Amino acid sequence: MAVMLFSALGCGPATQHDQAGQAAAKSVTVKGSDTMVHLVTAWAESYMKARPDSEVSVTGGGSGTGIAALLNKTTDICAASREMSPAEKEQGAQKGIMPRETVVARDGIAVIVHPSNPITELTMEQLKKIYTGAYTNWSEVSGVSGEFIVLSRESSSGTYVFFQEHILKKEDYTQKARLMPATSSIIQSVKTDALAIGYVGLGYAVEAAGRVKVLKIKGDANAPAIAPSEDTVRDGSYSISRPLYFYTGAGVVPAADNFVQFCLSEAGQKIVREAGYVPVK
Repeated sequence: MAVMLFSALGCGPATQHDQAGQAAAKSVTVKGSDTMVHLVTAWAESYMKARPDSEVSVTGGGSGTGIAALLNKTTDICAASREMSPAEKEQGAQKGIMPRETVVARDGIAVIVHPSNPITELTMEQLKKIYTGAYTNWSEVSGVSGEFIVLSRESSSGTYVFFQEHILKKEDYTQKARLMPATSSIIQSVKTDALAIGYVGLGYAVEAAGRVKVLKIKGDANAPAIAPSEDTVRDGSYSISRPLYFYTGAGVVPAADNFVQFCLSEAGQKIVREAGYVPVK
């Protein structure tokens, strides 16, 4: 009896500790890209429904915020709509993190205007001139007159960085650009202001159909005008597209690795399509 009692007493706290450890081991945090928030949330909901003992916490804040969190070891997974910079990778290496990159989906960036705007397409050069301030009035690209209300994401956003690198060719945004805290803010502003122009992830544009107009984009003046869609992003004919990433650190916890693998699975990639993004598989 004494031995049995000792074993019971000895196992009690250990069992509680093990249970707490097991619960923590099945908890995953994902932080980063606002472009990816509703996609990652959809993944998380499906994942937890299939695994009721798991917990996935998803927050946005921008790709830069997520990368910083990964480097500071305050998130298990960073969701990023841009590639980590060499400096960020080096910082990770110095901290022993060695970030591991996984492309989990693809996205097209849609250029949106108010539904009443008669314009239907822009060239990449026109878009650059609007966003750098070389053009200041809609009359320079269409029959509408009125000063552009240029909407952009904040500098911590991976979409901001991607747009600057690939559309503005690393030139500065116009000082008149309004930096918005979230993609939803851009959609709301474009929906209510007839002179606004903004850019959002394809999934958000699909979700906002009828409330905003998505423009076709021409690679150059002689190229065909292409609308963003799963097919045009996948085949590369749409000019403004990009991969979407998960970054994890060295010694990634099994639960985080399991979540990444779920996102790449057939079920996970089906969610990508349903959310308005482009599957990688």
